[in-house]
Amino acid sequence: MNSFVIDASVAAAAFGSYPHVRAAREIIFSDRTLWAPEFMYVEAANVIWKRVRCGELSSVHAAEMLDDVLNLSIQTVASEELIESALQLAMGIGRSVYDCLYIALAVRMKTVMITCDQRLANAMAKSNLKNHIALLEVKY
Repeated sequence: MNSFVIDASVAAAAFGSYPHVRAAREIIFSDRTLWAPEFMYVEAANVIWKRVRCGELSSVHAAEMLDDVLNLSIQTVASEELIESALQLAMGIGRSVYDCLYIALAVRMKTVMITCDQRLANAMAKSNLKNHIALLEVKY
């Protein structure tokens, strides 16, 4: 597979002290084309903010992480192009429209969405779209 959709959890995991850092870096710094809804940057910033709020990151480290995420080589698609499909998916599988933006893009691109979100992966495993999602594996 030459391309993947990645979500904000994968982007954020590549630049922190997370269990998935090694696996996330392998995906992000590979020669594959990476895709995401443009919304991914907002969501990644929110993940970073949550880490600051919980005391896991300093504001300086948070700014550095955000800069790293913003400089990733990711092809983005406007959320407006995916929103109708995302809403239909969300109503069908009971996941948020935010999550379904990524899934809608993976379906559109005929590829796999990679995530660190175990609950999302579990929910998708029960759907007819299970071939469009993969859980990022922890590598030590």
